[in-house]
Amino acid sequence: MGAQTSIREHLEQRERAWLSPNATFSDTAIRQRLEDPSSVRTEFQRDRDRIVHSKAFRRLMHKTQVFVAPSGDHYRTRLTHTLEVTQIARTIGRGLRLNEDLIESIGLGHDLGHTPFGHAGEMALAEFLQNFRHNEQSLRIVDLLEKDGAGLNLTDQVRYGIVHHSKPDDELSQSFTGVSASLEGEVLRLADAVAYINHDWDDAVRAGIVSDNDLPPEVVEALGRTHAQRIDTLVTDVIQSSEVGHAIGSVRMSAETLGAANEMRAFLFDRVYYPLNRTPNTVKAQGVISALCSYYLDHFEEMPLEYRQRDGDPPERLVADFIASMTDRYAIDRYRELFVPRYRD
Repeated sequence: MGAQTSIREHLEQRERAWLSPNATFSDTAIRQRLEDPSSVRTEFQRDRDRIVHSKAFRRLMHKTQVFVAPSGDHYRTRLTHTLEVTQIARTIGRGLRLNEDLIESIGLGHDLGHTPFGHAGEMALAEFLQNFRHNEQSLRIVDLLEKDGAGLNLTDQVRYGIVHHSKPDDELSQSFTGVSASLEGEVLRLADAVAYINHDWDDAVRAGIVSDNDLPPEVVEALGRTHAQRIDTLVTDVIQSSEVGHAIGSVRMSAETLGAANEMRAFLFDRVYYPLNRTPNTVKAQGVISALCSYYLDHFEEMPLEYRQRDGDPPERLVADFIASMTDRYAIDRYRELFVPRYRD
């Protein structure tokens, strides 16, 4: 390494020498607000570190993945889901010679906007604030809500990947200029699905809702019987089926494997997701969200200052920001304090 060459420049040169021509290179990163470059980290590495050190990332450890308030220590949380997605995506990215630092940053940030109580909480919040979507809330967090309104100033490539891991509304999608879909973002989208269909099934088996013997035989034959076998099959298939060295690269599964994965996903909805959404625990959790939304809309001044000091947003939007930020236990504590009478000595 030359005396005048920084570690960051050395890393950028190594990317140019090793990665696929269709990978996203760190030296093309675009930020909304210009900053002096780091001497030791690429721009995507800086984004990763900012996400890991954010408050929203730490809160993921106390947010539901699928099972609300499970009795057991081994059920996935939104944080462990995030880590599993990121690990799977990095394995695929390495196999395709794509930018792992960009993949990791998108993966660690993609679910920052999830509500308490998982998708059940998201549905309840969407009834209060029309078109609320967790992926768009993730973008709002990194752009605006973190750092007391300053946001994290992430690169546009990471921001785009975060909001597009799930389909955003057309207006938001069109708001990006100078950056478009990346192969790294497509890796994350597939890794998200690979992770959740497998770990949600694993948790459902742990909960006694289903057993491994319930999986359709064609799914077992195509993907494998065990958790590890299925993930290995899906990851290997993506690496073997994708084409990233061509003029227009693509990241995809083979038709046969994709069909089996979709069948497993449909089976999950039928046997796990739909039944869970009708359990008393889930209904109660949604009631907590609805009650808190109504309360803080009527008592706006009781919200923390950081959630009500922004100009230009309607009260409903700011209340949704506050409620979505809550962990499961904080939401329950607030509900109990506001609505459950206390016995007095």
